[in-house]
Amino acid sequence: MDFYLLHGLGHSTWNNLKKFDVLEFMDSAIDDGRIKYAGFSFHDELKLYKEIVDSYKWSFSQIQYNYMDQDFQAGREGLEYAASHDLGTVIMEPLRGGCLAKNIPPDIQTIWDGAPVKRTSIEWALRFLWDQSNVDVVLSGMSAMEHVMENIMIAEEGSVNSLTPEERDLIQKVRTAYQARTHVGCTSCNYCMPCPDGVDIPLNLNLLNDVYLYQNMEKPMGNYSFLTAKKQSAAFCTECGECEDKCTQNIEIRKYLKETKKTLEKK
Repeated sequence: MDFYLLHGLGHSTWNNLKKFDVLEFMDSAIDDGRIKYAGFSFHDELKLYKEIVDSYKWSFSQIQYNYMDQDFQAGREGLEYAASHDLGTVIMEPLRGGCLAKNIPPDIQTIWDGAPVKRTSIEWALRFLWDQSNVDVVLSGMSAMEHVMENIMIAEEGSVNSLTPEERDLIQKVRTAYQARTHVGCTSCNYCMPCPDGVDIPLNLNLLNDVYLYQNMEKPMGNYSFLTAKKQSAAFCTECGECEDKCTQNIEIRKYLKETKKTLEKK
């Protein structure tokens, strides 16, 4: 096996894997030739990402990254940190689960249409990644042959420093326009956490924001169902109000959790 991936590392999974001596297993598997290159995929905070990078002689990591998620989870800083440790980087969610490809809001489309070189929203998102020297592999979900052909065409034209400064500014303008659509001013500072009922408050509010930002229900509803299965969704809020006492942004959290539940629960 060439590449071996520890999947979906976060605080709980990382702590469990350490209990079972996963790093010793990786060493033995590399030493006896079962695998050649060890890596991990990641869904958690930047601080933990750096801790994991520092913990082992990894060959690569896989992170969520796109022009909207530059400050999310590992983000751009994590991308640069991996490069400084000579890790290859695999990018997942380049189109943010389709949010950057489908149902483009009219104000966003107007910005794209103003570019001298006309490209689809998909092409802009993928070119943003391939323009960066620290990106090695981009995982783009393809469910039809036309998607495969489109991705190949974009990849052939996308390379490091292939975008002009003006085109990079255009992508930033789109990012700013999306951010202006934010419904809840949650900064994910986590001062409201932990919730006594186990609700992941920042993530629930971010899912509600996604509905407003991207006019896309599919991905937020899927993620909300996942949270519900873990008993961390807004459905488990008992409206105790403890979170609002701790919120530095004075957000009416209970009101927005109610809206999240109403908006994202499957009927």
